[in-house]
Amino acid sequence: MDEKVLIFGQDLCQYTSAARADFSRRKILFEYINVLQDDAGLKRMLQLTKGGRKIPVILEAGKITVGFGGT
Repeated sequence: MDEKVLIFGQDLCQYTSAARADFSRRKILFEYINVLQDDAGLKRMLQLTKGGRKIPVILEAGKITVGFGGT
């Protein structure tokens, strides 16, 4: 079974919103982690990005993507 897709971001970020909409449109299940409201989620995102704070951060099948430009 594939790992769940994780999207780290914040509600007011247009790129986070676009990523969430894209995954929903493509019917790909994901978990959204709002890094402004989830301290543990922020810490995990910072570990994945080696301290980078650009969002969204998408973890899909072991691959980390920073930012979202659409598909």
